[in-house]
Amino acid sequence: MMPSALDLAHRLAIRFKDLVSTPSEFRGEITVVLSDPKHIVDMMSYLKWELGFDTLLDMTSIDHLGHEPRFEIIYQLYSFAAHQYLRIKTSVGEEKTELPSLCSVWKAANWHEREVFDMMGIRFTGHPDLRRILMWEGYPHYPLRKEFPLAGLPVDEVIKPVPMAGGPFVTTPGKKTTVEREPRAKGETDSVV
Repeated sequence: MMPSALDLAHRLAIRFKDLVSTPSEFRGEITVVLSDPKHIVDMMSYLKWELGFDTLLDMTSIDHLGHEPRFEIIYQLYSFAAHQYLRIKTSVGEEKTELPSLCSVWKAANWHEREVFDMMGIRFTGHPDLRRILMWEGYPHYPLRKEFPLAGLPVDEVIKPVPMAGGPFVTTPGKKTTVEREPRAKGETDSVV
């Protein structure tokens, strides 16, 4: 019989007893909290190589503005061998918004970490190419932080114009066929060939 995610999480808790919380279960999902993000690489390496969580499915972050530590980083893992999911959480404070990169453990961490950096401003030490992935270089803000206004910022507050404003392609809504609605480069005619 394959071990459950809860069994695997308990093995993790035994191995990292002073650093991780007791595994919690909510609606069939198992979560473990790592208290010190400095140990994230060691713990994730153990999860991958010893417990078989071979895939980093997703990574995200939450801004708890007004609370310390302010930022929570959440990793969603999957084990193909055991067919189990596991959620790992850790936190960093506003004063030191960085933690070690997991690119040495999972190649998929590269783009996930870049997105978290770009949207929240959390840095990943040891990342091979930590630069913006959604916003352009030089953009001075982090759009998913709570202090970022919901309506965005006025254009005059942006350091340089948005590249390719409106995007490189246009569509014509309301056309009858999919061929007529097909995206095309700006400047192309609406006529169908």
